Amino acid sequence: MLLKYEQESKQITVLLTNLSFPNGVALSKDGSFLVFAETTKCRILRYWLSTPKAGNLETLAQVPGFPDNIKRSPRGGFWVAIHSRRCKVLSWILSYSKLGNALIWVLPVDVITKAYSVMSKYLGSGLALRISEEGVVLETLELESGNKMSSISEVQEKDDHLWMGSINMPFLGVYSMGIIPQEDHSFDLHALELEIDIDVSEKIRIHSLVWKATIV
Repeated sequence: MLLKYEQESKQITVLLTNLSFPNGVALSKDGSFLVFAETTKCRILRYWLSTPKAGNLETLAQVPGFPDNIKRSPRGGFWVAIHSRRCKVLSWILSYSKLGNALIWVLPVDVITKAYSVMSKYLGSGLALRISEEGVVLETLELESGNKMSSISEVQEKDDHLWMGSINMPFLGVYSMGIIPQEDHSFDLHALELEIDIDVSEKIRIHSLVWKATIV
């Protein structure tokens, strides 16, 4: 469910119920709406807070995987971290709420989390999308297969850098975007890994602002 908390009155209001794993709430720049991920349905929803649409819920974007946290970009739109790509088996299990609930009751949470983390390593490399406030994909950052950051849980953009975290990894990835080109060409992507000694060597290719990076 989606809850609203009033700091002054300390009152909690239920805004939405019957959601499928709501995650990563982010407010729009003008405060007129918020977006959040419905993780198990692989989509981003928009809930209007003001304007004549206040109270309306709509699908903003379908994404090619299970979205995690969402952060607003200073250049406009939102960064959506994709924890892992879609998996037919996992999607089938999650589509049946009774089956999913049964697994939660039978298996410990840490076992489910560990199993999901292992599966995510085989469902493609880390992926993040920057989408506009209308749900249009503006940029795609895709880590090449074989890198040490197999999944992305959160992306925070600040001062021409992308800070990336993953619940599967004990370190942060910091990517220097530099000057974002307006034309297709390749350029070096510098990375800094924290809390772990990693030899970094990568190249990224931009095509319609699609970024590919490899950490080896």
